[in-house]
Amino acid sequence: MGESISEATILNWLKNVGDTVEEDETILEVATDKVDSEVPSPCNGTITELLYNPNDVVKVGRIIAIISASQDQNLEDKNSELENNKSSDANSLRKSKPSVLTVPKTVSKSEFKIQNTGDNDGFLSPLVISIAQKENLTIEEVQRIAGTGDGGRIRKSDVMLYLKNREYPLPSKPQPITPKPSYNPPPISYVEGKDRIVEMDRMRTMIADHMVYSKHTSPHVTSYIEVDVTNMVNWRNEVKLEFLEKHGEKLTFTPIFVEAVAKAIQEYPMINVSVDGKKIIAHKDINVGMATALPSGNLIVPVVRNADEKNLLGLAKNVNHLANNARNNALKPDEIGGSTFTISNVGTFGSLMGTPIINQPEVAILALGIIKKRPEVITTEKGDEIAIRSMMYLSLSFDHRVVDGFLGGSFLRKVGDELEAFDINREI
Repeated sequence: MGESISEATILNWLKNVGDTVEEDETILEVATDKVDSEVPSPCNGTITELLYNPNDVVKVGRIIAIISASQDQNLEDKNSELENNKSSDANSLRKSKPSVLTVPKTVSKSEFKIQNTGDNDGFLSPLVISIAQKENLTIEEVQRIAGTGDGGRIRKSDVMLYLKNREYPLPSKPQPITPKPSYNPPPISYVEGKDRIVEMDRMRTMIADHMVYSKHTSPHVTSYIEVDVTNMVNWRNEVKLEFLEKHGEKLTFTPIFVEAVAKAIQEYPMINVSVDGKKIIAHKDINVGMATALPSGNLIVPVVRNADEKNLLGLAKNVNHLANNARNNALKPDEIGGSTFTISNVGTFGSLMGTPIINQPEVAILALGIIKKRPEVITTEKGDEIAIRSMMYLSLSFDHRVVDGFLGGSFLRKVGDELEAFDINREI
């Protein structure tokens, strides 16, 4: 699902209890961070139990179904290797008899500790540890297993008996009660039969939560500048057909905007950061997210990764690929995660400018307004003259916890300078 994914919503089970499945055959569809994905079977076998229902939100690493594996994939075959390799580790552990044993847990790439409960001497054999890892047993579950070995030690048979009688879903820890806010929103009046009630879909609910969280987390400040993009617009209009014929890719303004942002971030890298408590995480990679409207009206942010390492052709290919996948609902989880800075082209909808909300956990977002022709006073060799120029507004919302006016204003001005000084003699 990707390293940044912590939970998923079950959309639909494609198999039922009693159905046989083959390895890599799709069992269910899940949704993670606005993207739908298919989950394959890890083995051949028969589905004996489905532990969650459609629309349930499940943490990554939780068991969601039980499959009775075929004979060639039974547990005894796997355990035989563990039995043969356990002796050296077991001998060293018996000598020290630690009360706390730290074991790597492969699912979360972190460590968990199995503590001495008093019912045994704290010793766990490598075989028991391996079974606990493979079955995703929690610390509390292991501690609850009654050991029948010497001194109350937990044996393989004790673990297997517990797994046989294990209850699903596993009981969760009691959650602290969050006090209700003292403020009560005013009731909404509506006329039944006249007004229409529309339930938020899953994606709209996620967007709403994300936007509220961002405004609650980051003190937003927005700065504006106006830029003259006449040279950029004229160059793009002149070469777009040639670009399409030569490379088979459409040349929109978006890759040009991404290029300008990437260059500005290189000069002002502290705009390319995230906040973790009292720490500032400065990102080395420049991954530019593009706020994109879906046909359904919802919003998604596909990501141009390592934008600073791509030329204009590479950016155009990447942008077009992401835009097409977004329109066809074919974006993959890795294509929408990991952005470090986001742009939002509000001019696409005719907006003059915007005050965008920061895409957490980033600290800034750039809105690009509509490009309009209007008379402007320009300075030439003959003096001041009035000319028709293509003008646009840029607005930068930034997190005032870590981005002050100097950094935000300097970065915004640099993006504007890159667009105004666009090289009209560049090759395509």
